[in-house]
Amino acid sequence: MSSCIAFIGGGNMAGAILGGLRRAGHPAEDLLVVEPFEAQRERLAAEHGIRPLAAADASLARAGAVIWAVKPQLFQEAVAPVAPHVSGALQLSVMAGLRSDAVARATGSDRVVRGMPNTPALIGAGITGLFAREAATARDRARVEQILAPTGRTLWVPSEEDLDTVTALSGSGPAYFFFLVEHMVAAAQALGLDEAKARELALATCAGAAALALHSGEPPAQLREKVTSKGGTTHAAITSLQADEVGAAIERAVIAAHRRAQELGDEFGKA
Repeated sequence: MSSCIAFIGGGNMAGAILGGLRRAGHPAEDLLVVEPFEAQRERLAAEHGIRPLAAADASLARAGAVIWAVKPQLFQEAVAPVAPHVSGALQLSVMAGLRSDAVARATGSDRVVRGMPNTPALIGAGITGLFAREAATARDRARVEQILAPTGRTLWVPSEEDLDTVTALSGSGPAYFFFLVEHMVAAAQALGLDEAKARELALATCAGAAALALHSGEPPAQLREKVTSKGGTTHAAITSLQADEVGAAIERAVIAAHRRAQELGDEFGKA
């Protein structure tokens, strides 16, 4: 398989993957990017030392793998000039909602892998849920893992439907975390702490708690119980959260995100 990788779309997620590949030593001449917006092309050239294309051309035929990173509603417009050059390549889609059969049909390649990354990929701390169609070989899957390795972790799921859950959990999950921190900081400010100190404390606490959970392997409920002494400050906070049914609200929020992911899949799956 050719070592050349083509990106269709040069936005933030494409930039995160490109940056990781460049840091890993992937040569700039083996990275092609089709990006119609001049300002974005200039940014990509400055940051990654590549020469993006304003439009698809025959040079895309060099690519052994194509990464689709456009907005799903723009896919049909983007794929038309690209497809004639890439039907023999592995297709990796990081487009939200667009199902793999639509990508396979439009590109002429059934070797399609769908990925759902999240924004921490921008600093190499993301996790990407992956699903491979049957035609994607073990070598194809390994190639995808290699491409995405600099962005963080990868996790394969057995069915494409599972990607809707991945979207609701880890794809949207950073926003849930930011929402929590936002309100932790607001409460601390209301109690008299300045915003900068409150933010530093909240972020360091959440980062440390996540690191502890990953390191220990214990269930989150068990870790929570270890911090919650009956009659103490944490117990007062957890009791308040339970009285307000915050746990149930979080579960409903993830389910709402899952439902919307399915709806988007139904809409864009017709592409």
